[in-house]
Amino acid sequence: MADQQPHKNETENKKKQLHLGAFMRPVSLHTGAWRYPGSYPDANFNFQHLKSFAQKLEAAKFDAFFMADHLAVLNMPIEALRRSHTTTSFEPFTLLSSLAAVTDRIGLAATASTTYDQPYHVARRFASLDHLSNGRAAWNIVTTANPDAARNFGQDEHKEHSERYARAREFYDVVTGLWDSFADDAFVRDVESGIFFDPSRVHVLDHHGPELHVRGPLNIARPPQGWPVIVQAGQSEPGRQLAGETAEVVFCAPRNLAAGQALFQDIKARAVAAGRSRDDIKLLPAALVILGDTVEAARAKRLVLDSLVHYESAVASLSIALDFDVSGLDPDGPLPTDLPEANASKTGREGVLKLAADEGLTVRQLAQRYGGYSGLAFVGTPETVADEMEQWLLQEGSDGFNVTFPFLPQGLDDVVEKLVPELQRRGIFRKEYEGTTLREHLGLKRPKNRFFS
Repeated sequence: MADQQPHKNETENKKKQLHLGAFMRPVSLHTGAWRYPGSYPDANFNFQHLKSFAQKLEAAKFDAFFMADHLAVLNMPIEALRRSHTTTSFEPFTLLSSLAAVTDRIGLAATASTTYDQPYHVARRFASLDHLSNGRAAWNIVTTANPDAARNFGQDEHKEHSERYARAREFYDVVTGLWDSFADDAFVRDVESGIFFDPSRVHVLDHHGPELHVRGPLNIARPPQGWPVIVQAGQSEPGRQLAGETAEVVFCAPRNLAAGQALFQDIKARAVAAGRSRDDIKLLPAALVILGDTVEAARAKRLVLDSLVHYESAVASLSIALDFDVSGLDPDGPLPTDLPEANASKTGREGVLKLAADEGLTVRQLAQRYGGYSGLAFVGTPETVADEMEQWLLQEGSDGFNVTFPFLPQGLDDVVEKLVPELQRRGIFRKEYEGTTLREHLGLKRPKNRFFS
């Protein structure tokens, strides 16, 4: 339809606005980030650095600062793990509560597991963060993929995938029900009469479900946003369905625009089927952004960054992508084009071969690419990266991006000082916050209390 009605759609598309989150735990998803010249090797675990990053992102008007979380050391071979900068980090609520005191507008999103936590704890923590930040909290719902987490919580085996998602759906109902324990006007605080709150404006949840039994009410006032923003990150069939029914932001990982468009349409359609509006849910793919004065300079930065990934750790990732053991190949030679047939994804395999041919990468460089960060990446000048982001926005590949930085601080500084002004110049990203809450930044409605009018 875009080709049939270019003038109308061009006018409508100019009104669209990108939403930008910052993926900050780890501070970079790229395995080599901590080794890049000028980077802070301890950035994941240094509050002064993290405070500086949050304040710079707020000055650039980012929607949110996003903290992923893990409940176990990553389950990877020790050879790879010992080279990883993601081994340790702050507990997200502790960090975000501290950051709430040194920021004013940027959203604060944290991961909390529905498999290894209890809904009363999660509801109380997020309600507290929302109050402390004056309405800037977001809950990233995860079911926890790492099976090693089970052993940290008194369980010998990890729950099956379908069981984890069934619990997550019930968990969401309980947490949101607990947030609605008190009506917005329940706390009258009438000094003269001595009435602090109105008991008729309190609801006891008394939930009894297949997995969870929670009485309630929550012992904290309803959050300023009604509910903290609901975020979801799974892309499996159960994950997509959970997103369609519950999520307001989806952090996802499509590798290209076509995949982004398919996911965009699928999840928005699921939201509509669940009785929601397409505008009730925003898709923000993770995207590595590397900027240079020229495209070639940006690609050179990428090659340097990738080169910092140790080959012994990286070669396994490439072998998995090709379903072929490449460890016997010449690391500094080209990838053969006549590799034997395999059961790996043909689309994924062809993508690897195309990448090697398009950029002339050696086996070593290709392995380091896959071992460092193999997801969606925008590598170029501020103008070319803005072109790509605008294309994704206008062609319904996403509502924005959850930006991951190649190295810090410089990679973050490049984005806020060079890319953001270019997006603002095009009129597709805010120059000032228009509201004070994360819901207002994202254009999301404040949910009504299900128990009180």
